[in-house]
Amino acid sequence: MPQPSDETDDLVQAAWLYHVGQMSQEEVSRRLGISRFKVLRLLAEARERGLIRVSLEHETTGTLALADTLTNRFALTEAQVAPMPGGGLDAGYARRAVGIVAAAYLARIGRGDAALTIGLGWGRSVAAMAQALTGLHNPNLCFVSLMGSMTRTSDTGPFDVCARLAALTGGTAMFLPAPFLTDSEADCAVVLRQRLVREALAVARAAQYAIISVGECSPEALLQTSGILSPAEVQALRAAGAVADSTGKFFRDDGSLADTDLNLRAPSIGLDDLQRADVTLLAAGAEKARATRAVLRAGFVNRLICDEGLAKALLALDAKG
Repeated sequence: MPQPSDETDDLVQAAWLYHVGQMSQEEVSRRLGISRFKVLRLLAEARERGLIRVSLEHETTGTLALADTLTNRFALTEAQVAPMPGGGLDAGYARRAVGIVAAAYLARIGRGDAALTIGLGWGRSVAAMAQALTGLHNPNLCFVSLMGSMTRTSDTGPFDVCARLAALTGGTAMFLPAPFLTDSEADCAVVLRQRLVREALAVARAAQYAIISVGECSPEALLQTSGILSPAEVQALRAAGAVADSTGKFFRDDGSLADTDLNLRAPSIGLDDLQRADVTLLAAGAEKARATRAVLRAGFVNRLICDEGLAKALLALDAKG
């Protein structure tokens, strides 16, 4: 019987794409963001372990099929779906499940000793990834925040997530020394002119990878429960048709930016900057289906990691148009 290892999911993912998805080794290499040599090694090890027989045997083959559908439906490079057993599990479970899968993805791209800069958003799913990460050591990793922080410490904030990942991996962390939201567009312009802010943003814009999350514009959303947004700002967002937020930007259902000054008050990298990186979106909880679809429609996301319940809700919602 094959023994479990940290790379088991990578083995199965590569084998699924190659043998079931009928992809070439070069296509698998591009999809997973790894070298063709590593694809060859993963496929060989999958055969040696007995994972490949007449069919691919793995407890998550159902979610792999869901992932393939998401990849094709939203023109993604890759999607991964965390299994969710039945029984009406809460959003906290979904976030932990997504965090575990995201941690494996982070380990996949961060292994070795190559220099790599990874930009990080904020939110509970990104924090769950940091909490789940084990076994990754690369002193040449640099984790940089893509947006400002809250005024108090929180395990969901970019400052805390970057620091935790740097400590776990032996890498470094770089923070954007700015608030998550300024009082006005003019204040944001002043903040963005500061030398330390400009230096941090330059590093963030050069990041090869970005890992971000999505929030829904609802009373339960983190931005509202944390007190960052005032009641008047929440009302204005709803009036502008905003359904989602990510990396300091608010989006309508069709993926366009909502007509709100909040999009000009958050010190952060821009959507054009994200277009230049390999962006992974973490999303957990079926209630985020509409928000997740909005961010995917914005066109800057390359990879999606979500839970099984959200994957099904997202596909069902998109089928309705």
